[in-house]
Amino acid sequence: MNFFEAVFMGLVQALTEFLPVSSSAHLRIFGELIGESDPGAAFTAITQIGTEAAVLLYFRRDIKNICVKWWQSLRGDNGTDWRSRMGAHDHDAAMGWYIGLGSIPIVVLGLLLEDFIDSTFRNLYLTALMLAVFGIFLGIADKYGKHERTVKELTPRHALFFGLAQAMALIPGVSRSGGTITAGLLMGYTREAAARYSFLLAIPAVVGSGFYKLFKAVGAEPVAGAPGFGATLVATLVSFFVGYLVIIAFLRIVSTFSYKPFVIYRLVLAAAVVVLLLAGVLQPLGEFS
Repeated sequence: MNFFEAVFMGLVQALTEFLPVSSSAHLRIFGELIGESDPGAAFTAITQIGTEAAVLLYFRRDIKNICVKWWQSLRGDNGTDWRSRMGAHDHDAAMGWYIGLGSIPIVVLGLLLEDFIDSTFRNLYLTALMLAVFGIFLGIADKYGKHERTVKELTPRHALFFGLAQAMALIPGVSRSGGTITAGLLMGYTREAAARYSFLLAIPAVVGSGFYKLFKAVGAEPVAGAPGFGATLVATLVSFFVGYLVIIAFLRIVSTFSYKPFVIYRLVLAAAVVVLLLAGVLQPLGEFS
């Protein structure tokens, strides 16, 4: 992967990470189209560090409040009974617990299914299926969801459901934001509330998986044809700068418009992937799958 291809892949990651269209699916598809092979799960995970860094920057005040209030609650500043320590009297403190609870499914399943994530789950026929199926789910949730609940109405049970939906994104094509937003809409949350919590919930999982893959790559034998350190770094930096702008735009869009355009896009992309597979332009399993 040369410099210009790395920049392009960084743009793809940034433009699709926060939209409910699956960034991992796009990296899988476009990586093979421009590089003649699947760039691999490690490249995907590491470049996502860039977009999550943009999330950390954009939500820095929210994250600071959550961390401070969570620690104060755990320490017993708001009362020593267990309800107070669990953030019963402070939304930010409770949010810290909810993010932790919602992160459990993807951490557990990510470790248990790592071999499948790096291979079987990257089959493009499966990716196309997930793009279509979860696109339909998103359309149904957006149309029939009540759009009433705010982030302050989050409960432990809902936090866990959000987390289970996020874990589905271990399969390219589902979409981390798409899965969590769909779950939120089905549970009656507003588009903005579902998207906002989706951003915060993704931080531990994405940063954790990115650095996990990065540490595994350091010192490991280089794989022939795999993106090198320089290309991965360039893609990650591009995803950070462009990703920050995408966050701003996306939160404004979801406050006003429906998700219908994303549903249509997912269905069209799924159909295009199947056509390219049948034509032999794309291979179901890339070199690193």
